[in-house]
Amino acid sequence: MKCSVYSTKKIPCNRRCVYYSISCVSIFSSIIGSSSRIRSSHCLRFFDWINRRDSFEIKRIKRKTYSVSSMAQEEEQHQQPQNLQVLSALDAAKTQWYHFTAIVVAGMGFFTDAYDLFCISLVTKLLGRIYYHVDGSPSPGSLPPHVSSSVNGVAFVGTFSGQLFFGWLGDKLGRKSVYGMTLVLMVVCSLASGLSLGHSAAGVMTTLCFFRFWLGFGIGGDYPLSATIMSEYANKRTRGAFIAAVFAMQGFGILAGGTVAIAVSAAFDRFFPAPPYFVNPAASTNAAADYAWRIILMFGALPAALTYYWRMKMPETARYTALVARDAKRAAADMANILKVEVEIEEEQTRVERITSNSFGLFSREFLRRHGLHLLGTASTWFLLDVAFYSQNLFQKDIFSAVGWIPNAATMSALGEVYRIARAQTLIALCGTVPGYWFTVAFIDVLGRFAIQVLGFFMMTAFMVGLAVPYHHWTTAGNHVGFVVLYGFTFFFANFGPNSTTFIVPAEIFPARLRSTCHGISAAAGKLGAMVGAFGFLYLAQNPDPAKTDEGYPPGIGVRNSLFLLAGCNLLGMAFSFLVPESKGKSLEDISGENEGEEEAAAASADVYHNRTVPVSV
Repeated sequence: MKCSVYSTKKIPCNRRCVYYSISCVSIFSSIIGSSSRIRSSHCLRFFDWINRRDSFEIKRIKRKTYSVSSMAQEEEQHQQPQNLQVLSALDAAKTQWYHFTAIVVAGMGFFTDAYDLFCISLVTKLLGRIYYHVDGSPSPGSLPPHVSSSVNGVAFVGTFSGQLFFGWLGDKLGRKSVYGMTLVLMVVCSLASGLSLGHSAAGVMTTLCFFRFWLGFGIGGDYPLSATIMSEYANKRTRGAFIAAVFAMQGFGILAGGTVAIAVSAAFDRFFPAPPYFVNPAASTNAAADYAWRIILMFGALPAALTYYWRMKMPETARYTALVARDAKRAAADMANILKVEVEIEEEQTRVERITSNSFGLFSREFLRRHGLHLLGTASTWFLLDVAFYSQNLFQKDIFSAVGWIPNAATMSALGEVYRIARAQTLIALCGTVPGYWFTVAFIDVLGRFAIQVLGFFMMTAFMVGLAVPYHHWTTAGNHVGFVVLYGFTFFFANFGPNSTTFIVPAEIFPARLRSTCHGISAAAGKLGAMVGAFGFLYLAQNPDPAKTDEGYPPGIGVRNSLFLLAGCNLLGMAFSFLVPESKGKSLEDISGENEGEEEAAAASADVYHNRTVPVSV
């Protein structure tokens, strides 16, 4: 008898025992006699019945196994939600012409921002000569301390207010709805600043400060809106470079401010020549000088006005439309239109409702738990950076004068002094500021935000200590070039470092419904630091010897000790950088945890699957 026909290869273990027992009985029967052959045939028929029964049992087990595995797969899909398809399409989109258009349109706002905020430092000494000249004084007129601090710092007060207000408004009304308001304010107030009039010096300064406050208010709104818009348009591979490119337009704005001042002062000096102050104090500041500073300030309106049309043509960002306005279909249509690609995206309204179900507020415990330390990190690092950065930028003309790189004011005419200050600032921008911005653009998505920020703070600290320790060496004749080189490196590593990253990171790590607000809060903290630099450095940098201080100022701690203080600020900024997470190469929704709302909803729905009875066929 060939028992191999009844293979037990796929038969369960309990059936195999039955087969073995019956096979032994059959073999024993065949040995003891022919009568036993009848019993053997009965056994074979019994084997056939067992085999058919086992085949049915195997099929039933397979159906049960398939049912359980399909349920497990379905449950796993519910527990591992993916991003909305429209947002995934944005994250994976190739770099297209529209991305570069958005960089230029948003970047022109920052070009204007930087131009307006920094060009005032070029004309403050000219304003002092024009409106605060004292007959018989051995030195040219200068702005009184309270006037100088107001003219230099009032725009920062406006910027601080605008960042908080427009940051909040951008989350409430939408990025696009508010974007045009900031540009109109910048254009109108830039023009109005140059038209500041009055019957007295106090009247001119008052109107100038009034319009510069509202100019700063518009500039403040551009910070959170431009950063947020660019972060929400960009793909996740090159998002850092795109946001950094928008911010890098600041470098060109600073460069343009110096270039315009050089061109205007040189042109006026050629057509309306004036002698140095020590030769003829009254003639050294001619009537034409009053027009020069107005033209320099008013030029800032031009680039902003040129971009107004394209800024108004930009659609709302898909992330705001989907995650805040909760209209996934409109978001898909907008992005398919502007990116010029075929995007087949289903309506995902149910998923949008799930993702946005856990909409905690800014002052909630949930926000504090998830993002409290992040907001502390972004705000504190921006504050500490701007204390150092704006102190140097606004008052580098005083530093250059202190080390002798700019001649004594009495040896120059009013417009000649503007020319010298503008040339020095332009040189620093060209050699240190602008390259630093674009190094960040090149390496931000390679090295990451955290590494660049920590490196920048560390190098700024090192170079400031290098300036401060041998400060008396740098101020002696023949060593001025070395001072300027080290000073330029502090600007390079500020811009290839925290000045760029503190702008980029807040636009990435917070939820869409709070992104503009949190960026505005972080930026406002930075402007508090800028105000400390703008107002405090005026007094701190004064010579400790009362006989050597500028007119109207009390003795300070000197430039050397001020540099030590700024180095300490940079060191603290490096420490607070460890509170900020790395966002390189990640989706905005993954960084901010916005998909956790869907995960919680999926977990709740998964309970339904856990409680389901597995259907088993019998």
